[in-house]
Amino acid sequence: MLRDRQWRGWIAASAVLAIAGALSAPAGLGLHYVFKPVTTLLLIAFAWRSEDPHGLRPGVITGLLLSLVGDVALMLPIDAFVVGLGAFLLAHLAYIVAFFRHGRPKAVALAWLGYGLLAAGVLSLLLPQVPGPMQGAVIAYVVVLTGMAAFAFGARERGGAGLAVGGALFVLSDGLLAWDRFASAVPLASLWVLATYWAAQWCIARSIAAEARHG
Repeated sequence: MLRDRQWRGWIAASAVLAIAGALSAPAGLGLHYVFKPVTTLLLIAFAWRSEDPHGLRPGVITGLLLSLVGDVALMLPIDAFVVGLGAFLLAHLAYIVAFFRHGRPKAVALAWLGYGLLAAGVLSLLLPQVPGPMQGAVIAYVVVLTGMAAFAFGARERGGAGLAVGGALFVLSDGLLAWDRFASAVPLASLWVLATYWAAQWCIARSIAAEARHG
């Protein structure tokens, strides 16, 4: 059976190839199209074989599977942004379900307030650049995303401190993606968006057996 370090190596190598393909587009798009879904599939496999002392695995794997749908939608040569947004919104809801019963209410509330204030500041600058028909969907997504990050923070005693880090990295990744799409181009956007995204997903997937590793 592969150890965490070996899984991390395979996932990191696949992510590097996917990012390299995106950065070298259009010549490297084939590499990106192959290794972007492969990276998330490896995360799903890692989550599947992890011990599950607190029942996190079903929700986390559901979230990863929905993320895979979002990955494919966002890399297609057609504009499937709304499909990808919907898939990731459902993924965050799945993560919330996984973390809900482990989240300390006061910690969740304080974290959600903090993330909400941050998101409100970013949205005040970003939302005027979002097409009118999409603004409601973007606001709904931000509410669910910040909720997921808050529940990840609140459940860190069960999922490990890395779970809180994963929630924060997801907020950062999606913030960079949104800014690059709607406001102004982010230099090396594919590098920063995908690196923080897969780091977030690794932290979330690894939280399944956090206590088994450290207990």
